[in-house]
Amino acid sequence: MVVVAFPALSQTADTGDTISERVKTLDRGTVWKAVGQIQLSFPTFHPQGMVKIGDFFYITSVEITKPTTKYDTSQGGYDRDTGEGKGHLFKVDSNGNLVEDVILGEGSIYHPGGIDFDGKAIFVPVAEYRPNSVSIIYKVDPQTMKPQEVFRYRDHLGGVVHDSEKKTLNAVSWGSRRFYAFTLDENGQVTNADVDRGQLATLNPAHYIDYQDCKYLGHSEMLCGGLTNYQVKKDGPKFALGGLEIINLASGHPVYQIPVQLWTESGLPMTQNPFWIEPTDNSLMAYFAPEDDKSTIYIYEAQGR
Repeated sequence: MVVVAFPALSQTADTGDTISERVKTLDRGTVWKAVGQIQLSFPTFHPQGMVKIGDFFYITSVEITKPTTKYDTSQGGYDRDTGEGKGHLFKVDSNGNLVEDVILGEGSIYHPGGIDFDGKAIFVPVAEYRPNSVSIIYKVDPQTMKPQEVFRYRDHLGGVVHDSEKKTLNAVSWGSRRFYAFTLDENGQVTNADVDRGQLATLNPAHYIDYQDCKYLGHSEMLCGGLTNYQVKKDGPKFALGGLEIINLASGHPVYQIPVQLWTESGLPMTQNPFWIEPTDNSLMAYFAPEDDKSTIYIYEAQGR
């Protein structure tokens, strides 16, 4: 399949209204038309999040050099060790070539998560590769690719979005079971990073998918993609179902949920990890990168009812 050229759009809150309205017209019967593929020409490791700014894609990925090892019993509140690795933010051109690679994190904090672009900066969470751990949140200038640490927090954070209207940075925990809202002062500094997660977090009431990558839509809505593996029998094969959800950040409740019935030839759901979505004249263009190591960006067009 050849690569198809599309207009160079940069998603901000200005286009979020259109995306929100059009996603809410999609359903289980929506036809997702494959319109292009971009083969990435470099080792991608384990991709996590993606944004598209103009003609460039920015993709986070974790390079695992030593896998985590599960403990027989919990140790210090953890179910596994930290493992070892590197966190990457790739800048990729429209032909799939690597333009720049920035290393993010420090020590045992090497797992980047889902990312978003607020029109000025890319917000990138990097955490230990285990639940209930620690995170560093960065913002990265997409032109210079220089990272700046924003804050640290004692939980595994991912899917960070900037709610510019409420002046918060919002994030999800490991498996997206908890929601966080970090308040920003007039200088853009986080004011409540010292609040314990037991007081700050709210529980996610939706359970059919775990969110992997999230995008801010405006009006305190975010769009998240993700998946969950299901088994008919305990020792039987797993079936992975992916989907998209619009979440109201004020209430912490989903306002629209749709399954995305798209899989790679190997059976990975398209919403396995990174995704990006943008409006065209009368439809939505979606970009998915579900595969590890040798990745392809799959491009689909969807039009609602």
